[in-house]
Amino acid sequence: MSPRFRCTLAVAGALALAATGAATPALAAQPHAESPGATQADPLRVATFNLSLNRNAPGQLVTDLSTGTNAQARTVAEIIQRADPDVVLLNEFDYVEGGLAADLFRDNYLEVGQNGAPAVDYPYVFVAPSNTGIPSGFDLNNDGTVGGGDDAFGFGVFEGQYGMLVLSKHPIVTDDVRTFQHFLWKDMPGALLPDDPATAAPADWYSPDELAVMRLSSKSHWDIPVQVGRQTVHLLASHPTPPTFDGAEDRNGRRNHDEIRFWADYVTPGQGRYIYDDAGVRGGLNPSQAFVIAGDQNADPLDGDSVDAAIDQLLGNKRIVDPRPTSDGAVEAAALQGGANATHRGDPAFDTADFADTAPGNLRADYVLPSRKLQVVDAGVFWPVSSDPLSALTGTFPFPSSDHRLVWVDVELPRAGR
Repeated sequence: MSPRFRCTLAVAGALALAATGAATPALAAQPHAESPGATQADPLRVATFNLSLNRNAPGQLVTDLSTGTNAQARTVAEIIQRADPDVVLLNEFDYVEGGLAADLFRDNYLEVGQNGAPAVDYPYVFVAPSNTGIPSGFDLNNDGTVGGGDDAFGFGVFEGQYGMLVLSKHPIVTDDVRTFQHFLWKDMPGALLPDDPATAAPADWYSPDELAVMRLSSKSHWDIPVQVGRQTVHLLASHPTPPTFDGAEDRNGRRNHDEIRFWADYVTPGQGRYIYDDAGVRGGLNPSQAFVIAGDQNADPLDGDSVDAAIDQLLGNKRIVDPRPTSDGAVEAAALQGGANATHRGDPAFDTADFADTAPGNLRADYVLPSRKLQVVDAGVFWPVSSDPLSALTGTFPFPSSDHRLVWVDVELPRAGR
């Protein structure tokens, strides 16, 4: 645990005891206030947090964030304030055109100290559309009807539900951002397209007409260059579909695998030639660039329902470092809950999500994976043990914040010119 984080937690604990989220998409990546961008004498802290700030109807998130009184929003904001990342990807933050929800979250929650935690300012924000809730016009789940969340390009009952948001203390190089919302699944060589088990033909769950429009990303994939002093770090952000909620065809499990594979190919020289972004530009990331892959990948290395080795495509990549962040709270939770956790092969210290104990149990689902150009200094998962006053922020089901935990990694950037 870094000194900065340890100090923040210590102060927080004392205070608590004393008180006993085809066409070029619409983008928003603008300063919240006039700011030259932070300098970076300390390591760069990058985090991902599926904060479950999604809502059940369009406009509901804006309503909930319009005042500073929403209990869940205050809790997830406090977690972010306690961790104090320099750059953070928020999953399950409903997309609202123009970034209104992001502005409200910053104004009314992050820039207001929560429960004694210091306020945090993120002058730069990036939001873009998500495939969730966008009607495909096809019966993608083959249930005989067209419509609803399961027949959208990404599961959602309205457009933008379960979207993504990036907040940064450092300038985002807006002109160089790449989004891959419209990349077609069929255009990935060797894609694990799902097969209809009722027929003899291979990979035929989707019809040719459906494959002609079926997008790979259940939300989107974003390459967001962040300017840190004189250097640039590419935040590669995504949120692959859960590998469940399907049948024997495993359409979601296979899609999860290929959504993860996208980044593995993107950062591997020679492997990303087939990739094209929403502006039509082809190719993967320049090998000279430093990057951090972040997001709720919905895949555990050993347990859960994901396709075997799905996350190993990243964890085993020679250009990627796995900092293996841990928490004592995850170990305690697995022991207390038992159930499916008792049969897991993976070390519970690495868990980042508190799921149903009957199945699949707690899993490592959320990742911050730097490139080898960045030196890992520290890493952790915000999951306090029950004796820590801050455990009230994570809690037990029904959770006051989210069933996922914030994951952070501190990295040092290479010196300019090295």
